[in-house]
Amino acid sequence: MEIKRRPFQGVLQILSFNRHFYVFGFILLALLMGMSYATPLSNRFFWVLVSAFAYTLLVPLAVSAYVYDLSGFYTFDWLKKMNLPDGKNTCNVNIHAGFDETSFILKSLFPESHLQVYDFYDAKQHTEPAIVRARKASVAYPNTQTITTHSIPLNDHSVDHLFLLTALHEIRRYDEKVLFLKECRRVCKHGGHIILVEHLRDLPNFAAFTIGFMHFFSQSSWKKSLKEAGFVSCEETKFTPFMSVFHCR
Repeated sequence: MEIKRRPFQGVLQILSFNRHFYVFGFILLALLMGMSYATPLSNRFFWVLVSAFAYTLLVPLAVSAYVYDLSGFYTFDWLKKMNLPDGKNTCNVNIHAGFDETSFILKSLFPESHLQVYDFYDAKQHTEPAIVRARKASVAYPNTQTITTHSIPLNDHSVDHLFLLTALHEIRRYDEKVLFLKECRRVCKHGGHIILVEHLRDLPNFAAFTIGFMHFFSQSSWKKSLKEAGFVSCEETKFTPFMSVFHCR
């Protein structure tokens, strides 16, 4: 499997997976432009509307290109700085929500370790067109297993490193998220690591994604759910102003 990414692969995928949103948005923008000829809109009001639509359509793409294509997120230099061990007796787990762009990269970073991949995608709950299209474009890592958020089919204290990379926000209910994090804690060894990466519902992401930032959760919500799940040592670092890395031991 080729792990080298194409130029601007991330933002092109966002355009493809969310094409219904952008088609609808540009149609509205075209209608708005047409209204300027059909109705006597003031120049100031007209350009405020055009600027708002253009901002909503273009700024999220620019930020996504920065985060996913230009910042080095997929080179995983931010993860290499943690100096996580690699070895034949090391067990790594990567859990995603139906779209997997990280498992092959993780295997290349930890070639000696065993890697097991799980997918908690639920077709009955995750019905958004973007997720459906993303799943069709994703190449599954060998022996990827489908699970529910209520159970990870592993023994207690059997995992060294567990990765949740921009996936856990798809669990929308707080109680379900806490139960899932408790499962993650159960399967991790004493001294094991959980790496959680997420956008936050904060000012930078509001500036980037406007109302779309509501799809994320706040810093306080993540810290509360991690604490309630039983994690007592979690460090948060920023990867760009738009993403947080929670490293829990």
